[in-house]
Amino acid sequence: MNAETMKNRFKFTNPEIIADIEKHQKSIVYLAGHHANFEWMTSFQLCPTQREGFGIYKRIRNPYFDQLAKDIRGKFFIELIDKNEIANLIKQHSKNNQLVNYGMIADQAPRHTKNAYWGKFMGLDSPMFVGTEIFAKKHDLALAFIHVKKVKRGYYEAEIKQITSEPKSFKNFEITDRYFQLVEEEIKETPELYFWTHKRWKHL
Repeated sequence: MNAETMKNRFKFTNPEIIADIEKHQKSIVYLAGHHANFEWMTSFQLCPTQREGFGIYKRIRNPYFDQLAKDIRGKFFIELIDKNEIANLIKQHSKNNQLVNYGMIADQAPRHTKNAYWGKFMGLDSPMFVGTEIFAKKHDLALAFIHVKKVKRGYYEAEIKQITSEPKSFKNFEITDRYFQLVEEEIKETPELYFWTHKRWKHL
């Protein structure tokens, strides 16, 4: 699929908000949920931005399939970075004053839950990843959410919702709670499009 076809099939409805967020002169984390065709969100860099883009993913053990996944997901000007390397990458970008875009999906269940933060998600007490919030506060990153709707088979629309450009003004876990609220709103609109098979509540 070429870039023009992708832009037609996965359309951002309010790309003008990107310029508003970028005016704050901060790197931006674009968050999303495992909802609708979330794999196509890597086409974000086709929106009007001059910044480099990095997508966070979990490395596949098989080198062949890992490279295949990186080639497919990174087709549209985004570089995939293993989740274990993202902390050092953000630190490096911050140190060098590089303004970039990061794409993260963080609604999975943490592997270790004993010391995890537990918040409310779909009415249930749920363990939650807080890494994004920690990175945002430590390095003063702006945050936005990509809300996706299915138009028809093979066609989607994505709305960018700004979360904050001042993460340090939030109390601990408020950003994480806000993220899960936005994912929950998506699910309630079209529950059939959520990726239920990733066992979000396997620890309950």
